[in-house]
Amino acid sequence: MTGVQSTIDDVAAARGRTFLDDLSSLDRSELSRADHDQRVAATAQDDPPTAAEVTTWWAGLGDEERRALATTAPSVVGNLEGVPYSVRDRANRAVLTAGLADQRASAARTAMLGQVRESLVHEPGAPQRYLVTLDTRGAGRAAIAIGDLDTAADVTVVVPGMFFTVTGQMTDFTNTANDLYSEQATLAGVAAPGSGSGVAVVAWMGYRTPDLSNILSLGLAKTGAERLERAVGGLRAIRDGEQPRVNIVAHSYGSTAALMALSSGRMSADTLTVLGSPGSDVQTAKELAVGAGQVFVGDAHSDPIAGSGYFGTDPGSATFGSTVLDLAGGVDTQDAGDVFRRPVGHNDYLKPGTASLHDVALIAVGRGDLVREQVRRGEGGGDGVPQTSPDMYLVRPQDLQPRE
Repeated sequence: MTGVQSTIDDVAAARGRTFLDDLSSLDRSELSRADHDQRVAATAQDDPPTAAEVTTWWAGLGDEERRALATTAPSVVGNLEGVPYSVRDRANRAVLTAGLADQRASAARTAMLGQVRESLVHEPGAPQRYLVTLDTRGAGRAAIAIGDLDTAADVTVVVPGMFFTVTGQMTDFTNTANDLYSEQATLAGVAAPGSGSGVAVVAWMGYRTPDLSNILSLGLAKTGAERLERAVGGLRAIRDGEQPRVNIVAHSYGSTAALMALSSGRMSADTLTVLGSPGSDVQTAKELAVGAGQVFVGDAHSDPIAGSGYFGTDPGSATFGSTVLDLAGGVDTQDAGDVFRRPVGHNDYLKPGTASLHDVALIAVGRGDLVREQVRRGEGGGDGVPQTSPDMYLVRPQDLQPRE
């Protein structure tokens, strides 16, 4: 390793580039111990160096140093934004394998890791899946990319809402990302030009989502926004000068987090699509670092959350400046006359065959100009005013619709 010899205590106390330099100066035995130190894990995953710092640091290491770090401290390296995604995938899979083989692990931890393992399974000939985030602490966090983040012209990050957990929904959530990938792939012929080639969709369960005990708080949305900012920053640092088209697709409470992130001044995206949004403190689309005219809102029939304005301004309100998607279903003349059904309820937006999945895919390949716009709600006023609490009975975990 390089530099002056550091100790685990030095690494645990360090931040930013110093954290990285101290980490890479540890010998192998100390590095292995650091990988299991909760203080080091907290820095790497909760208060990490910037993606730019990580990219510069990684580029300055020799091949042997990189191999030693990735194999001896995989839980750290696998979650550092700015490390190449292929390296992170191998490191996180090593952590996954070791965790599943650990006879001392609790039943809850084993179940969580089992969901991640199942999420990585794909059919022969299907796109590769990459494990780009794996936090085994507590209820866990994970992110799985469908397709190659290093080369894809279009990268879509899907952000989940309330009740989504790694143990409960990671496999289904990853398969939903795969459905979006497949829908985008069918639109290759009409896709707008982009940097690179192909598509990648990230099933990003990179933050703790709320349950009934904390749904009234915006604390988790704030943390989710910060983590989302870092994830997108990592993508941009890896791609450097050849940026992909970055699309954020956020559902329910996840839309509140995404709106926070895109109004923070620390993150930008080419498009934002929010589905079943309970609103946020963002007043208009002009406050968002998103391409002009590239904010889209989906409100399904009988969705009690969409348009509620529960957390502030409804992004589908007449004055927000978004395109409200017409999800009534019907025939799409742009796609050989295919017929799409209307999504129903809070959890139907990205199901195969829905008008909403098709529209989200069109937006993600740079063809938001082809989606149909709904007649604006609330022309008589009242848009953006917080409403009473939505009927949470309608969006319990047991009400999540199973895949067909």
